[in-house]
Amino acid sequence: MELQTERRDGILTFIMQGRLDGYGAGQLADAVQASLQADDRSIVFDLAGVNYLSSAGIRVLIATKKLLKERSGTLALAGMQEYPKNVLDMAGVTAIFSLYPGIEEAVTACRGPLDSLSVINEIARTPVTINGVAYTIEPASTRRASLRVTGSLDRMLHARLTEGDIRAIPFSALQYSLGIGALGESVTGALPLLGEMITLHGSVVWLPTDGNETPDFFTPAKDTGELPIYSGYNVALDGPFHEIVTIDAGDEGSITLSEVYRAIFDIAREQRRDFAGIAAIAMWAVVDGVYSLGVKRSPIAASSPGNGLPINAAENAGEWLEDNDEPKYRGDTMVSFGFGIDYSACNDEHLPALTDRNRPKTQQLQLHNHGVIFRGMPWDATLDLSRQIVRIVSEGEFVDMRHLKDSTRVRRAKLAVAYISEIAVDA
Repeated sequence: MELQTERRDGILTFIMQGRLDGYGAGQLADAVQASLQADDRSIVFDLAGVNYLSSAGIRVLIATKKLLKERSGTLALAGMQEYPKNVLDMAGVTAIFSLYPGIEEAVTACRGPLDSLSVINEIARTPVTINGVAYTIEPASTRRASLRVTGSLDRMLHARLTEGDIRAIPFSALQYSLGIGALGESVTGALPLLGEMITLHGSVVWLPTDGNETPDFFTPAKDTGELPIYSGYNVALDGPFHEIVTIDAGDEGSITLSEVYRAIFDIAREQRRDFAGIAAIAMWAVVDGVYSLGVKRSPIAASSPGNGLPINAAENAGEWLEDNDEPKYRGDTMVSFGFGIDYSACNDEHLPALTDRNRPKTQQLQLHNHGVIFRGMPWDATLDLSRQIVRIVSEGEFVDMRHLKDSTRVRRAKLAVAYISEIAVDA
């Protein structure tokens, strides 16, 4: 069977020619699995060129319909010929499918429910549009939020960490955080493996610097105090998120992390008198390309760069950082946490605890975000963000974890934004 995959008005469409028999059914099932992305809710099967259908093909149709039902979406069958239609009738399953005379009618039917949902959302919450991207903002809390910094950024960046710099932090103390850390039986065992780390609602994901480039993760059922997180540098959120922001760049669009933060900062300047130039963000997103960095070696004193420059300096990047300029994981789910600094609005005496002292004087924006990639978790902007993050971390198919470059792109996202009013430093 010949099979072509495309998108029509944002709807995933499969155009088939030939026999949807046992072999063809396998082809179609593989194509659906490979092409279905986290924010796809409906699919069109164009069957105008299919002249044969068997039970194997019917099983794929039913399985796809069940999959889309879980996403509150639709499977539309377009242009079905007489023989395959008779097969459906004899199997007694015709009534469970939505049949349309042609592909255009099928695509229109798939878009209808989604368009109606968009209209309802616009009535309930008027979005702000910036450069063609819709931002919908909901208030969450009015209590103050702060960042708690543990360890020395300068010692970490210059690979001067020793056992005395490593802190044992309880899981319960790090709901949302990021930094450099490791899990292990002791400080001594964790020290040579320190790598990029993130905690999401108490679950920890980290990238050991053992040369294998394979992230590890652990979600405790409860914090017994017996297994701490060892960290050489950590930035954690204390306090609530103030706003929930939903971002939609459209079916064909996407925006970078830096554009997300710029938009949040622009809105904050206009609407928040207490905006102090720093925001922490937890995000659930459908990504359109992950660009990443990663510490390749544990930043400990025994391996400090001989030239005295920080490990993120251009002269040391190849030896110390794994830099990925190829976009990965398009259409997959990402959960991330991080913070951004708008220097034009920030004047905090503790800012060196968060920023590289060697940053260019002209730099207006600095971001620090870690992200975890999952599969098998469909996008639905109506879901509660906090509960969905917990569900993704506990039920999603874990794929990867990386330090995100500002060029990482997202198509759709739901953000919890905390505007930081204080930085507490525990060096």
